[in-house]
Amino acid sequence: MIIFFGPAGAGKSVQGQILAARMGWRWLSAGQLLRDSHDPELIARMHEGKLVPHESITKIMGEAIGKAGNIQQLILDGFPRELDQAQWLVDSQPQHGRSIGLVVVLEVPREELLKRLEIRGRADDTPEAIDQRLNIYRQEMYPILSLVTEQQIPVVHIDGVGTVGEIHDRIFAELKSRELAA
Repeated sequence: MIIFFGPAGAGKSVQGQILAARMGWRWLSAGQLLRDSHDPELIARMHEGKLVPHESITKIMGEAIGKAGNIQQLILDGFPRELDQAQWLVDSQPQHGRSIGLVVVLEVPREELLKRLEIRGRADDTPEAIDQRLNIYRQEMYPILSLVTEQQIPVVHIDGVGTVGEIHDRIFAELKSRELAA
């Protein structure tokens, strides 16, 4: 599994989808899986910029990982977002028959994030929700990165500013150098 990590607007979804299409891999977006759940309580929490309960997201993500079957590689987008979720993912690797090969952290300055989210224009991208998600992301990012590093899972920080193609090329070069893509 390859985990895409970064705040809202960093480009995780675009890059994850491009990589999945290019390689024949499966893109699993926590946000999209939650929106597709049509659970009004979970969707309301997302609109408020709050994280959904641990049990809800791990159940949804666990089912999605299980359904991936023989797909060679999974790209996790927006998951894990909390330390408990990261611990669950690390602990459940044997159960899913998959290991975490790399954590890709997309680094994008706040001003660029706000500009991108304004263009995206999703209902849950209100300025208040964006600031709330950025605060949560900052609070949770370092403990999660510490956990995966302690587990000997490689973490790479990629410059997330530039054209979609330039950013994709940076990610793909990193995957190639680690023999995760050919």
